[in-house]
Amino acid sequence: MPKIRPISDLRNNANDISEICHQTREPIFITKNGVGDMVVMSMETYERQQALINLYVKLAEAEEEILNGAEGEDFFEVAKRLRNTVHGQL
Repeated sequence: MPKIRPISDLRNNANDISEICHQTREPIFITKNGVGDMVVMSMETYERQQALINLYVKLAEAEEEILNGAEGEDFFEVAKRLRNTVHGQL
């Protein structure tokens, strides 16, 4: 259930709103004169959402490349190279 608060709460209870954002890891919808006006969220939540958006963009680009005939690499070979790089064996 989304949290909805009037804009006066943002002015009068900013610390409470901040605490709710961090505890629930969900955005709070702020209304002005009973109409939606803005969304407040913690930096962690914002960064997580931005990372997901970036991931979806990259997946869409990869799917388009595959549809256009791009050749992919074998997953196990890529994983092996990454594993070796992480462990400093390359």
